[in-house]
Amino acid sequence: MIARPDRSEAAPYYFNYIDRVPGDDIRDVLRGQEEEVTAFARVISEERSRRRYAADKWSIRQVLGHINDCERLFVGRAFWFARGFETPLPSFDQDVAMAAARCDERSWNSHVEEFVRVRGATRAFFDDLPAEAWVRRGLASGNPFTVRALAYLTAGHVIHHLDIVRTRYLDA
Repeated sequence: MIARPDRSEAAPYYFNYIDRVPGDDIRDVLRGQEEEVTAFARVISEERSRRRYAADKWSIRQVLGHINDCERLFVGRAFWFARGFETPLPSFDQDVAMAAARCDERSWNSHVEEFVRVRGATRAFFDDLPAEAWVRRGLASGNPFTVRALAYLTAGHVIHHLDIVRTRYLDA
């Protein structure tokens, strides 16, 4: 079991995501979330996936593209710190990434399949992580993180965005 991160393991802002994660072992959460997200996404049609809840907001495709990008980013940071690198990592501008990704030009199914592949790599990384690596620390975007906090952030970020899709895109 991988204990929840304490408040010293990430900047306060990131606990908006971390605190949303249920359960006592992040590896179990990541595994269950893969099935949950895939099942949820499979009921969204190609047409519906292009929906925006306001003109200046991302489409559902872009939201899933953002989830995939951020998962890669969070796990990349976790890898860096887990392997003992001490160099601080730069910030990530989600709007720059989204503009370059061209998510609306790809099929919805391609985004769903990408999530499955990215999450598989995420699970493989965290499943095989040595015990001492979970508490290693580093700086990213000028903020402190432990590897454990980044794992919880990965899952909490998905929860956050799925809630937005449910409430603002699908329930509206």
